[in-house]
Amino acid sequence: MSSKPEVFIIESLKLSNEKNKWFEGKILADMLNLSDKKCIYYYIRTKKEFIKILDEFYMTDYRYLHLSCHANKKEMGTTFDDIPFSELGDILKDIGENRRIFLSACSMANQSLANEIIPKSRCYSILGPSTKIDFDDAAIFWTSFYHLMFKHNPKAMKREIVLSNAEKVAKMLGIKLNYFGRKANNKGVSCVKLPRPKTIA
Repeated sequence: MSSKPEVFIIESLKLSNEKNKWFEGKILADMLNLSDKKCIYYYIRTKKEFIKILDEFYMTDYRYLHLSCHANKKEMGTTFDDIPFSELGDILKDIGENRRIFLSACSMANQSLANEIIPKSRCYSILGPSTKIDFDDAAIFWTSFYHLMFKHNPKAMKREIVLSNAEKVAKMLGIKLNYFGRKANNKGVSCVKLPRPKTIA
């Protein structure tokens, strides 16, 4: 059975963010539902909940996993737990080779993360900010990105269209992204930095 071209969102914030109602992932879920996409959204606070909700993700057979959380260059954070990338790679190893992972988390989309997740899970790609990103920019970026992607093709995401639309919105907002994917021979991980530098003749 082929996977479903829908977005499954898992969000986890600091208590202070909860108090301020900065639920960027929930905003994204609402916008996707406006676009008639069958988005699923869960809010979690612990690593144990994260692992449990991933079981729900696997059962839906959704193709796109979107993580909205805090992070740094070495670990992902939930409200009450930190998950080192080495452990996260093991947690996500069963995600499947036809999946794409999207990260709304500061500095999380880096080579260390990609090296842990892509070879173990054989997912297609990982896309996310390479530096700090504000909540409002994240909400605008991801709603715009998904809108463009599904407007182009509601049933599939091709690599070059992902890169093109991500770069287009990143330039508009002045944010930096990293895109990681499997190399053609499935040996190693390739990286594209967005926006791509202009070629000077």
